Amino acid sequence: MESIFPAMYSTLSPAALASLVSEKYNIGSVECQFLVRGVGDTYLVGDSRYVLRVYRGSQRSLEQVQAEMELLMASRQADVPVSYPIADREGGLIQTLDAVEGTRYAVLFTYAPGSPAAVLTEQQLQLLGRQMARFHNVSSTIRLSATRWNFDMETTIDRPLAMVENAFASDPEAYAWLQSTATRVKERLASMDSRAFSSGYCHYDFLPKNFHFDGEETLTFFDFDFFGYGWLVNDIMTFWEHLCLDVHFGRMEQEAADRAFAVFVAAYREVRSLSDAELAAVPYLSFGWWLFYMGFYTTHDQFFPFLQPAMLKLRTGLMRRLMERYISD
Repeated sequence: MESIFPAMYSTLSPAALASLVSEKYNIGSVECQFLVRGVGDTYLVGDSRYVLRVYRGSQRSLEQVQAEMELLMASRQADVPVSYPIADREGGLIQTLDAVEGTRYAVLFTYAPGSPAAVLTEQQLQLLGRQMARFHNVSSTIRLSATRWNFDMETTIDRPLAMVENAFASDPEAYAWLQSTATRVKERLASMDSRAFSSGYCHYDFLPKNFHFDGEETLTFFDFDFFGYGWLVNDIMTFWEHLCLDVHFGRMEQEAADRAFAVFVAAYREVRSLSDAELAAVPYLSFGWWLFYMGFYTTHDQFFPFLQPAMLKLRTGLMRRLMERYISD
């Protein structure tokens, strides 16, 4: 008989993690504070100097974590402003932890200075555009030794649509709308000449919560947990979707959102090419973005509440209104 009852998930002790970090890293004695639960668990370390991410073994394999570290280190070497992993005393980037539910991996990152910006100034929009393009200059050329997933029609539309079907058992009309919209979006994307679309590794969650501004001239990207390979315009799309949500919830007028996006795109194009055809795909790609994360919710108990009928009704209602507003054909 096992001495410890099995668990599917545990919250690791901040005090024990502080001892581990103090022992493994050459940063002195530190304290850990639990910050947030998500795909992994995040802890603040050493008076806001570092962040410790403890990945869930059920969500991220060692190979997937290694790929993330490889991309971040390549970005850092190219002077792209990212929160990057700190090497331990032996030069390793990943710690292996024997948790009650099984093996988990932990990485100590630099802390991204500053804070999210609710509404970006013109200078911040320009900085974001240029730095995102610089990241894409790296992510479009690097070939990682470890594998990640792709962002394509199968992974962003077909597969998540199948994953959420059971959750819509009490609302077949909403699921039928998802199916019909998926068909429409795939047909529209298939009709585009995408041969010249730039491909590479996408962050796929470039919302303001995942980059900090420290004043007007310093920006740091972080939380690359979902990055995968696909059209790089997907990253443009995620920031565009943030502006659409600001308009929808009354935080910004459409004219101001259009102007902000134009400033961001113009700055991106100062560093890297971005075609009008790629921009035309943005509203259609946004549907797959919503579906991708909805499918992810089915794999992670932290997000099961978002799959309850009332929450699904709100989510699909929001998706409908956005599609109706920004997709005309």
